[in-house]
Amino acid sequence: MEFLLGNPYTTPVGHCIERATDGSLQSEDWTLNMEICDIINETEDGPKDAIRAMKKRLNGNRNYREVMLALTVLETCVKNCGHRFHALVTSRDFVDGVLVKIISPKNNPPTIVQDKVLALIQAWADAFRSSPDLTGVVQIYEELKRKGIEFPTSELETLSPIHTPQRSATAPEGDSTLHKYSSTTQPTQHSVPPVYTTPQVPNIHASGAINPTPEQISRLRSELDIVRGNTKVMSEMLTEMVPGQEDASDYELLQELNRTCRAMQQRIVELISCVSNEAVTEELLHVNDDLNNIFLRYDRLENAGKNMLCKSRCKLDFGYLFIYLSISLPPEFDKFLEERAKAVERVPSLPSPPSGNPGAVQGTPSRKKPERPEDTLFAA
Repeated sequence: MEFLLGNPYTTPVGHCIERATDGSLQSEDWTLNMEICDIINETEDGPKDAIRAMKKRLNGNRNYREVMLALTVLETCVKNCGHRFHALVTSRDFVDGVLVKIISPKNNPPTIVQDKVLALIQAWADAFRSSPDLTGVVQIYEELKRKGIEFPTSELETLSPIHTPQRSATAPEGDSTLHKYSSTTQPTQHSVPPVYTTPQVPNIHASGAINPTPEQISRLRSELDIVRGNTKVMSEMLTEMVPGQEDASDYELLQELNRTCRAMQQRIVELISCVSNEAVTEELLHVNDDLNNIFLRYDRLENAGKNMLCKSRCKLDFGYLFIYLSISLPPEFDKFLEERAKAVERVPSLPSPPSGNPGAVQGTPSRKKPERPEDTLFAA
């Protein structure tokens, strides 16, 4: 089959994977790893070509330095790529036919390789359990557990990577709405900022403070970079959106980012009170401040939208009232009101009663008869 399809390393993404998993590398080339993610997201054959290159690097390879580098690239791609890649990497064909074979007893790989493979399978099974078309890895995970395979305890580096917000089924991943808000300067193609629904941070227990290892700190900082990326995308979207004039797909993505970032903040707040490393705590506080600021802007947008909706409804109600009155009242009614107003103007005004004697009307002649002389005689 490889003869018919050609060397997997000759494709653009395959060439990058070959370089990123070269055993002569002293450490992971993260720039190259992210370039691989970009190619997968932005090209039609990217996911398929990447899987072919991964299979070539992993199948039967006894150079476990290259295997570990390939597993790191694979993990990075799952975190930063979309559904097209997830569908291939979580299939039974890849998980059982490639990953499980790496740790088979006949290969006898080092413990670190076994733990890495099992951690990835466990993480993906947990992350994609609710996606019906991504449950191949779930089935393999359950089968391995029934066989008595012990999976490593979840730590910072082994927590489940969570996929990006759901995109339209018909739109290519490279043209998704999220690309409009990526920070790259390329005019037509953009890398997809990775979006997580929960942060990859250690589980918090009540047993005391966490003193992370240097490797954990490095991974935590890479996860905080993801949080900052989500915050930046959210900020750019809020800057461009006009209340009441939001594009439906943009607004849906913004809501998803809001939920994602709020879930992240919950775990970050937990870490702030538990991590004993002062430098890490300072970074967590800065990220938490950025999240609070972006949530404040989001709430303002939401409130502005609600106020505009209320005003538009009020205008609509008054408009209906005006139309109703215009239609219901005949012209004779206006004439009647005009005649009544003229009649009121013709009625003379009456003087006000004196304040000292409320019974008498000021300016009205007295009706009492004048006294006669003979009346005075009998008065005694």
